[in-house]
Amino acid sequence: MFELLPFHRFRDTPSVQFFDITVDESNARDLVFHDGPAVSPNNDVTNSWQFYLHPNQEDNLLAVSGGRTFYLVNFSWDCPLHVVRLEANRYILRIPPGTFHRSVSDTKGSLVLNQAVRAEHAVVEHEFRVYNSAEIPRLQRLLASGLQPQHHGFEERWPMAA
Repeated sequence: MFELLPFHRFRDTPSVQFFDITVDESNARDLVFHDGPAVSPNNDVTNSWQFYLHPNQEDNLLAVSGGRTFYLVNFSWDCPLHVVRLEANRYILRIPPGTFHRSVSDTKGSLVLNQAVRAEHAVVEHEFRVYNSAEIPRLQRLLASGLQPQHHGFEERWPMAA
C-alpha cells in the first residue's frame, strides 16, 4: 500500500525552515517540474488516461513547491483506487513498485523531488514506460466502473513536518 511519510524539520530561523527529507534506501533522484496545470503522463489522443508503473522502483515524492494530485491504482490493495493530495512541504508520498500512477499539478504548477529506490537490475528506460488505460482491459474497466476512490489529504490540513 502507499504511505505518507513524515519528515523532520530541524531548524527555523526568521522566514526560513530547514528540513531533513532523507529517504534511507534511496539510490536515485528525479526532479520533476510541471509548468502550470500539467498532467503526467498526458492523456492519449482519445482522452484516455495514461499512467506510469515502475516494476522495479519505489517512488518517494515530496512536493517542493505548488501542489499535485496523484491517482494511484494497484489491484493488490483492498481498495484499488486512491487519490492523494500532496502539498508542498507536507509529507513524502511513497508509491510501491507495481502501482499505476499519474499526477495533475495545480494551476500554477509544481516541483516534486523523487528520492527513488531502484532495484539493482532496474533499467531506467523500462521503469518509465507509459501505460494507456484504453489498452489494459482491467484498468479500463476499473476507471469506467464508477468505483469511488479513497481520497487522502483533501479535507484535512496536513500538519507541517515534525
